[in-house]
Amino acid sequence: QVQLVESGGGLVQAGGSLRLSCAASGGTIHNIKTMAWYRQAPGKQRELVASITSVGSGSTNYANTVKGRFTISRDNAKNTVYLQMSSLKPEDTAVYYCLSIHGDSPPMAYWGQGTQVTVSS
Repeated sequence: QVQLVESGGGLVQAGGSLRLSCAASGGTIHNIKTMAWYRQAPGKQRELVASITSVGSGSTNYANTVKGRFTISRDNAKNTVYLQMSSLKPEDTAVYYCLSIHGDSPPMAYWGQGTQVTVSS
């Protein structure tokens, strides 16, 4: 069974920065194809923040709301994905979840437990 452990959340003032980490272990971590960060604010649906593939230099994708402020990166040797968040806004307040997608047959996806990010105005 794959486990994803997130860390790095917390309380920060608007304009500040945080870096989230998500470490994968167990199961078929050797077969991770994509890792991503999602977030869910109170009363809202979970939404994609950013994703990165595990092949080559890693193809990235960002939600329009975070482009230019957030950067996703990965360390394949450590099976870890990072989310550097800068110029944070109160509307970035949410629980942030890590997701890994594995190239199993059938493909499998795993979620982390989430980490709270709160941005004060």
